Amino acid sequence: MLARRLPGILPPLAADHAVEVTTIHSVAGRLPPGAGLIRFPPFRAPHHTISPAGLIGGGRGPYPGEASLAHRGVLFLDELPEFRRDALEALRQPIEERVVTVTRVGGSVTFPSSFSLIAAMNPCPCGFRGDPRRACRCAPDAVARYWSKVSGPILDRIDLILEVPAVPMDDLFAVETGEPSAAVRDRVVRARALATARTPLEGRNAALTASELARAAPLDADSRQLLRRAAETLRVTARGVIRVRRVARTIADLAGSEAVRSEHIAEGLQYRMPTAVL
Repeated sequence: MLARRLPGILPPLAADHAVEVTTIHSVAGRLPPGAGLIRFPPFRAPHHTISPAGLIGGGRGPYPGEASLAHRGVLFLDELPEFRRDALEALRQPIEERVVTVTRVGGSVTFPSSFSLIAAMNPCPCGFRGDPRRACRCAPDAVARYWSKVSGPILDRIDLILEVPAVPMDDLFAVETGEPSAAVRDRVVRARALATARTPLEGRNAALTASELARAAPLDADSRQLLRRAAETLRVTARGVIRVRRVARTIADLAGSEAVRSEHIAEGLQYRMPTAVL
C-alpha cells in the first residue's frame, strides 16, 4: 500500500521528461493508439517470476524492460527474495548509472532508466520475526538463507531500509485519518524544485556526485565526525557514505534547511543501519 501511494506524492512530469517517458512506452508497444503524453510518473510492479530480459530489456528489438518503463517513476519489486538472482543483479547498472545497455548480436541499445526502486520483503520466511504477537518459526540458518537471496551489493544500493511492524487492529479500524497525499506532495514539490536547481537534467538529489555534494551539501565539523565514526563502527561502505549524504541533503530540503546539519546526517544513517547489521 505504501509503495502504491508513492506516485501520488510525486510531482507531475516536466515537459521534457514526459516526452522521454512517452517515447519509451511507445517503443515498447505499451502506448494505446491515440494516447497523448504520459504526464505522471509511471508505476511498474512486475511479478517475481520475470526474467532478466523482461526486467532490464531484451528481445529481438531489443525492447525496453520494466526498468526503463519505470523511467522517471517507480519500480516496485514485491517479495524481493523471490526474484531471480540474475535479474536482481542486472539492476546494478540502472541503479548506479540510470541507463540500461542491452547488447545483442546485431549491436547494443541504451535505454534511459532513472527510477525510484521500492522493494518489499518479509523479515524471515514465515514473516513473523520480531512480531510481539506471534512467534517466529524459522531457524537462524533459514533466516540467513532467506536474506542471502538478496546480495549485499544490491542492499548497499538501497538508500532507505525500514522495518514496518504489523498495524494494531485498533489503529486499523480507527476513525482518525492521516495526512492526505496532497499535503505531502506540496512538501515534495518544494524539495524537488531545490534538487532540480542542483541537477537540472535529473532533478533528484540521488544524481549528485561526490564533487557536487561537496558544493551542495558541505559537512560541518560535527557532521563530518558523526559520519566518519558511523562509517567505522557500522561498516558503512564508501558507496553508502555518498548515499547517506544524498539522503541527508533531501532530509534538509524537506525540513526547509539550506545547510545539512548533524541531525540530518544522523537520520540518514538510521536508514542504513539494518544493512550494516545484516
